[in-house]
Amino acid sequence: MSFTLTQKILFKHCDPAGIVFYPRYFEMINDCTEAFFDTSLGHPFETLHLTGGVPTAQIKTDFKAPSRHGDILQIELRCTRLGRASLGLKFTGRSGQEIRFKAASVLVYVDKSGKPHSWPTALRTALAVEFKGDS
Repeated sequence: MSFTLTQKILFKHCDPAGIVFYPRYFEMINDCTEAFFDTSLGHPFETLHLTGGVPTAQIKTDFKAPSRHGDILQIELRCTRLGRASLGLKFTGRSGQEIRFKAASVLVYVDKSGKPHSWPTALRTALAVEFKGDS
């Protein structure tokens, strides 16, 4: 299964040349991740962060084509791996049929002390449902 977030490229995302300044893509990826946890999993960050968090432990991105002010991006998220305390994600950012970026990240569930910890049962169950859709 996949989750898609629509993002219009705003002035705040762009450099003086009018194209997306690459760190803004990382903000968009995080926005997509946060929306996925809220909308698809039913575990919004504002609740999740009361007992732990899901920092990004690794991220790799390939920039394929520039995005410009006013473009509409569809950012697709797919779960690729569910570990004891980790989650692999893949992202594809498109405008129309053109791929603008691809990214892969690993999130790690941590407790309040910042130490990796097994996924809480309810969250693991919700994540497992996402993987059933991909089988």
